[in-house]
Amino acid sequence: MGMGKETRVRIAMRAAQELKDGMAVNLGIGIPTQVADYVPEGIHVVFHAENGILCAGGAPLPGEEDAFLCNAGGYPVTITNGASYCDSSIAFAMIRRGCIDITILGALEVSEHGDLANWIVPGKRVAGIGGAMELAQKAKKVIVLMNHVNRQGESKVKNQCDLPLTARGCVKLIITEMAVMEVTDQGLLLKEIMLPYTIEDVVNHTEAALIIPENITYIQ
Repeated sequence: MGMGKETRVRIAMRAAQELKDGMAVNLGIGIPTQVADYVPEGIHVVFHAENGILCAGGAPLPGEEDAFLCNAGGYPVTITNGASYCDSSIAFAMIRRGCIDITILGALEVSEHGDLANWIVPGKRVAGIGGAMELAQKAKKVIVLMNHVNRQGESKVKNQCDLPLTARGCVKLIITEMAVMEVTDQGLLLKEIMLPYTIEDVVNHTEAALIIPENITYIQ
């Protein structure tokens, strides 16, 4: 159940469908950074980066990278019309003030209650929690993009997170290579399935209980 390039693109494209015109959006490291490449036609959003960019764009073409222009993860980006720069304290103030409509993050684990663990595996080196803590708590909507299972084949969609939490009850939507799940007051709602997976595949690889509606959308 690997995560090849085509699968990552499919997840990023699905996440981009959540963007609405005029939104301020922050993208986390990993698959989320690719969302900027798949914004639906006619939709204009402002991509925010914690290192001080407004109106960041998608990845540059090979050979067109600017050594002085990168996102908060250090990866090359482009800028779009109207872009501006600020220092990181102002960029974080925008987050803490609640100015970010959506943040799209990677995760190590997510619970059925929307708890997020995405910053450390105990015993392994880590640079720090970064901006995820503020984003998880202050963004108006948190979407997680991740593998459905870890390298040991264990579900990353949990009853309760085993790893140290980034924030509690923050995640609203989970998108994996297998499914799209919404965190609701009634529980985890299975909204969409990524073909060729089936309902049985998703249930068998999900530790958390799932609410399964009569009509489920299947994504090619």
